[in-house]
Amino acid sequence: MKGLIIDKVHSSIKAELSKYMQMDEHLLPTQEELKGMIGEYDVLIMRVDPFLNKEFFDAAKNLKVIGVCAVGLNHVDLETAKAHNVQVFNAPGLNANAVAELTLSKMLDLSRDVMTANHDVKVEKQWDKYKFVGRELRGRTLGVVGFGKIGRRVAKFARAFDMTTVAYDPFLTQEQVAGEDTQLLPIEELLKVSDYISIHVPLTPETKDLISKEKLKSMKNDCMVINMSRGGIVNEADALEALQNGQLGGYATDVMENELAAGGLTEGAGFDSPLFKEDKFIVSPHIGAQTVDASRDIGAHIISKVKEAFNLN
Repeated sequence: MKGLIIDKVHSSIKAELSKYMQMDEHLLPTQEELKGMIGEYDVLIMRVDPFLNKEFFDAAKNLKVIGVCAVGLNHVDLETAKAHNVQVFNAPGLNANAVAELTLSKMLDLSRDVMTANHDVKVEKQWDKYKFVGRELRGRTLGVVGFGKIGRRVAKFARAFDMTTVAYDPFLTQEQVAGEDTQLLPIEELLKVSDYISIHVPLTPETKDLISKEKLKSMKNDCMVINMSRGGIVNEADALEALQNGQLGGYATDVMENELAAGGLTEGAGFDSPLFKEDKFIVSPHIGAQTVDASRDIGAHIISKVKEAFNLN
């Protein structure tokens, strides 16, 4: 058997699976490159790029298992995978704490203008503490959009800061979140009452541009939005306009709509956006799950699923 790793994943995956099969690495191939090489492999280990379409599965003559070292599966044509008898495993929940901690970090950074203050001191060589008057999380309301494992972890952290938490999740009832100390609300009401909005939903046709011009207008003028899910859920042009006209108090994100442009997700990739000129916008390059802890846990899970699929001891 042969396995192929196409992204940076925990070293334990290659080390353990090499006991049972030949493991090759080719980091971040294009869709065409992957289609050309996948035919000889039984196992594919990846994260979120590239998109695996019908042409890929038609070329994957020997493929039996795909291990996705991430939560989202919107980059895999799951119906075609099933038709080709390819099992697809992801790692739901294993990055929840890592993403939740980064979410709270971004909330604090926005609230206290940490990034701009850091730039003023290190780059501009200015020491002006009177320029930065922030606000505390205490007593504020956090609206969590998507109340799965990550959303619930974020809400738990927020309550430790004495915040009130509300949530929108059309797939849950209040009875199903009993004990979470969080009220479920329709999204229109959540947007109106929240001082912070944290987004943790997959990118689907229903969630594309979920936060756009009209919904931004319905928020409090000093509301701060944190997108830790997928680019495209927040309409970036509308967010830019809302920042510039004062409708939005701040926008922090770990994802961008066109983050794969110019080789995004690769080392040294170039990237630009009009949002970068805004002090009240902060961004990181999709690092939500990038901790040694989450990587280790995800690696162990994917190893176990691959071994289970092939009945390996």
